[in-house]
Amino acid sequence: MRVPFLDLRAQTDEVRESIDSSIAEIFDSSAFVLGKYCTQFEDEIARRHGVKYGVAVNSGTDALRIALQAARIGEGDEVITSAFTFVASVEVIAQLGAVPVFVDIEADTFHMNPSLIEAAITPRTKAIMPIHLFGQLAAAKQIKQIADQNGLTVIEDSAQALDNHCDGVYTGKFGLAAGFSFYVTKNLGAAGDGGLILTDDEEIRDKSLSLRIHGMGKERYYYDDLGYTSRMAEIQAAVLCAKLEKLDGWNARRAELAQVYIDGLEGTDVETPVTSAGNNHTYHQFAIRCDSRGELMKHLQESEVSCSIFYPVPLHLHAPYRAFGGGEGSLPVTERVSKQVLSLPINPHLSEEQVRFVCQSIQRFCARCITAR
Repeated sequence: MRVPFLDLRAQTDEVRESIDSSIAEIFDSSAFVLGKYCTQFEDEIARRHGVKYGVAVNSGTDALRIALQAARIGEGDEVITSAFTFVASVEVIAQLGAVPVFVDIEADTFHMNPSLIEAAITPRTKAIMPIHLFGQLAAAKQIKQIADQNGLTVIEDSAQALDNHCDGVYTGKFGLAAGFSFYVTKNLGAAGDGGLILTDDEEIRDKSLSLRIHGMGKERYYYDDLGYTSRMAEIQAAVLCAKLEKLDGWNARRAELAQVYIDGLEGTDVETPVTSAGNNHTYHQFAIRCDSRGELMKHLQESEVSCSIFYPVPLHLHAPYRAFGGGEGSLPVTERVSKQVLSLPINPHLSEEQVRFVCQSIQRFCARCITAR
């Protein structure tokens, strides 16, 4: 049985009529950037998260970069974060001349270990960037408390955390700002790239609005900062608005399928995702851990089950970022997890039969491993 990792065609088919209508309207009006769909999308995401302001930008990477710059994080400032993440999280820190300082993660959640943060704080530390990975929040309440006690800014990497909350408080409320991604593979994905900054701070909002258009001030063609070309295309905003109407149902379906996985993999040698106390989980990824990952991945591929690794090598071991880390062995949990983690298909257009087939394939693999011992 073929089990695809993503089914973007099925997702698009659900909203095709709405998208086609919106795109036709955009071409008729020729309002290709910063039109009504962009404003609608900014307002709706801010409302969902209980935050005052949304600023739509070109990508999740730009959302983080602009949020950091708007918070006046720059040359020589240290930002405490995780090396177990997509490269953009750390890339934008370095591009601004700041210094990423890595702390190790917790193996069961994949998130920054909050008990290690205070030891990483120095006189040059200016911010903490928690990375809300795979569809749930990092230890947001603890991190905010540590930041407040030490006079530090929190910028949330919420690229994979739309609609995530802890004890009813949504991402975007724990930090000065949060950056979201709407890349095509996300739970809510554009027809390409897209990003958004959420903030309750009016100054951050105004600065972000300026930076997304070349640092332009309130007067046209007068510039206050070095900025970017980072407006969200109106077509992307229209696609996102159409899909947003389906998101709650899609996330609910992900949760249903995740439970099928959790039940079906109980008693095997693989570790299934853990949801932290107070958190919800939207399962952007269903990431298991397995000591025999390479063999398991080959077995699943032979069974026509698509799977993927996020992330095979932690960032402190990549050439552009080695100078910021302590080298191999400096983040032992991060390094171990990177060799174990494997994401199974969790898209909302899968059938329960397909998910049970994946579970059965893994059960057979684990039974074979036990027999071989």
